[in-house]
Amino acid sequence: MIKKLGIVGCGQMGSGIAQVVAQAGAPVIACEVSEELWKKGFARIEKNLNKAIEKGKADSAFKEKTMGNLTGTTSLSDLADCDLVVEAIIENMDAKIKTFKELDKICKPETILATNTSSLPVGDMAAATGRPDKFCGLHFFNPVHIMKLCELVRTIDTSDETIAAARGFAEACGKTVVSAKDRPGFIVNGLLIPYLLDAIRMLEDCVASRDDIDNGMMLGCGHPMGPLTLNDFIGLDTMLHIADIMFEEFKDKHYAAPPLLRRMVNAGYLGRKSGRGFYDYTKK
Repeated sequence: MIKKLGIVGCGQMGSGIAQVVAQAGAPVIACEVSEELWKKGFARIEKNLNKAIEKGKADSAFKEKTMGNLTGTTSLSDLADCDLVVEAIIENMDAKIKTFKELDKICKPETILATNTSSLPVGDMAAATGRPDKFCGLHFFNPVHIMKLCELVRTIDTSDETIAAARGFAEACGKTVVSAKDRPGFIVNGLLIPYLLDAIRMLEDCVASRDDIDNGMMLGCGHPMGPLTLNDFIGLDTMLHIADIMFEEFKDKHYAAPPLLRRMVNAGYLGRKSGRGFYDYTKK
């Protein structure tokens, strides 16, 4: 039974996972490379809770209890007695494998290790540990405290007990769990990434304008935002990184990054985070 969670990385995703677990009543230890970074992550959580209070969805007692379940650290050794440790660091295989090798030595034998990767092979990380049967993917979606989905990824070594425990954990956090095999992109990104890249190709080939592409998908398919707006929201550098990973795996043209995407990233047009992408956010 998972009673205590460890999080490695307290950025946008890590802090979001920490928040939903703390809200569910479980203690969370979040590890970052510096005190400044885990405090920044906790400030993000506090801001989310303040917004919930303003909207009447929470009260000050709920906020106090949630924040009380959070502990920050800069030492992986402080995660030794956690029942589950979720990695949410940079989407880089070498960095993830290094982290899991250290966690494998530190954590108690029964600890389950999980990665929040959205595109990298989970089994490659599991193979770097001495507990591949206690390893899985738990892919949450951004923003974690709002999005209801969690993809549970099973490798060829993941045990039934690990899957059951991980599913129970995610459901206890209020998530709907969908299961996927260990294939880059899993379910959502396996379908979403080609769609988003095709929208860029359509713009690049002058099939339609930016606004017409977005309006077409919003009004014709009922999507909450158009694909080019969604590209900007995700981050064009993130899109390029995921596309390159998936193309390397499958060698399928649907995952190949359009030249326009690569040129925009090289020019610093990264979407909302940089102020410019397919849209200009500096005027808003």
